[in-house]
Amino acid sequence: MFTRWTRSGLLALTLILSGTASVSDAPAPAFTLPARGGSTINLSQFKGQVVMINFWASWCVPCRKEMPLLETIYKKYKPLGFTLIGVNVEPDQKDAEKFLSQTPVSFPVLFDAKSQVSGLYNVQVMPTTVFVDRKGNVRMVHQSYQDGAENLYMDQIRTLLRE
Repeated sequence: MFTRWTRSGLLALTLILSGTASVSDAPAPAFTLPARGGSTINLSQFKGQVVMINFWASWCVPCRKEMPLLETIYKKYKPLGFTLIGVNVEPDQKDAEKFLSQTPVSFPVLFDAKSQVSGLYNVQVMPTTVFVDRKGNVRMVHQSYQDGAENLYMDQIRTLLRE
């Protein structure tokens, strides 16, 4: 019988081998984007925290499925020095706003209407999730979403929080 850690490790290995996740250790590209509610957010605001950046679009079925799970993860780990930033990549934020009115989230949602930031992060698949450590380095990149990936996300968050 597999332990929870072994299952998560196997899921991570499967994701990496299938091309849906990759390991990195390069500095996260800096960015500033307009946020929901009218403010502007800069990635550097979160230096010293573990940051999960989730690139998404309202038309993306896996993104829609993943969003409530991301909200649960955010609420659970926020008190421990973690933040989650949703980066919507649609040219018109009205579609994102409509989706978020039906699926509310409390984490910051930014708008990358010209896909400049998603270009910096080489986003080619929706959703793409990037983990940034406390030092500002990209540590893991996940492309797409598969059922159960949220368990791997939480394992990675806990690992990064312990560093």
